[in-house]
Formats: sequence, C-alpha cells, structure tokens
Amino acid sequence: MPNHLVVSAIGEDQPGTIERISRTVLEHQCNIDDARMAVLGGTFALIQLVSGPWNQLARLETALANLQGPLRLTITTRHTEGEQPRRTFLPYTLDVVSLDRPGIVHQISGFLAARGINIQDMATHTYRAAHTAAPMISVRMNIEVPEHVHIAQLREEFLDLCDAENFDGVLEPVKAP
Repeated sequence: MPNHLVVSAIGEDQPGTIERISRTVLEHQCNIDDARMAVLGGTFALIQLVSGPWNQLARLETALANLQGPLRLTITTRHTEGEQPRRTFLPYTLDVVSLDRPGIVHQISGFLAARGINIQDMATHTYRAAHTAAPMISVRMNIEVPEHVHIAQLREEFLDLCDAENFDGVLEPVKAP
C-alpha cells in the first residue's frame, strides 16, 4: 500500500516550475496522484498528492526543500493517508454567479456547513460584466451531500438563499464523464 504526501508550493511564477517539481517527484520513484495549480495575482500556487514508498517520500521531502531557493518558492509537505473510505454521499455541483462583494464564499460555505455538506473542490473567478463592466464573481463547488439530506428541500433552501442574496445559482448532480 503506497504512502502519501501532500505537497504545496507558492511563490514566484516562472516558466519551468512544474517541470522541475514533477521531475524531482519522478526521480524519487514517486507518482503525482492528484494536483491543482494556478497563478493567482501573479503568484504561482500548487498543491498535489504524491504517492510512493515511505523511504522515497522522505527523500523527496528533502529534495523539495532544496528546490525552494532555486525556484523562489515556499514548499511545504504533509504526510496523509490518501483517499479514505467515506460515508455515503451524493456528488453535486453548485454554481453561483453574482455581482461581486465581500462575503459571498462565506455565505455559501456557511449554508453548506450548517447542513453537514462537505465542499470537495472549489473554484472562484472574478471578472467584469461584458456591457456594464460591473464586478462579477463566479463560484463553482463540487460538494458531497450526505445521503440523509432531502435533495428537494436542499434545493429549495439554496434557491431561497440565492433569491435573498441576488445570486444566480444552480444545484445539480454531478454527471458521469
């Protein structure tokens, strides 16, 4: 059974950063199981799940620490169990588009947390509306709805939140690829 390491890196955005990190993982006979990367406000940000034998992961941690200076990154690692068997849940996607203002992600995440719903993945994007140049935000969350939650009631409460906050929102099941 492989061991797992979460690796996060943040710092200066420059060409070749992903190549250098992924080469280091490969050189230590480890595998990138899952990864997310973005450039946010000109800053590079990466988080990835790496698997491999425990001794190779330990060597990888040292090698990644040595990359911090040359790549101008702050790299942190954390050992984890990997994907654990979870309670039964229904996978849903939640999308919201709204005029941007502080607190939108907080409102949506609070709504979900109050109902015991876990956010598995989230992406937000701010932009200017096409004709008015009004500041807008788009929020997409992949969520895990516990099987005991009544979906029709959840959808009704979500749409009530959207009406009250002037969000354009959709809650729908994740469709198989």
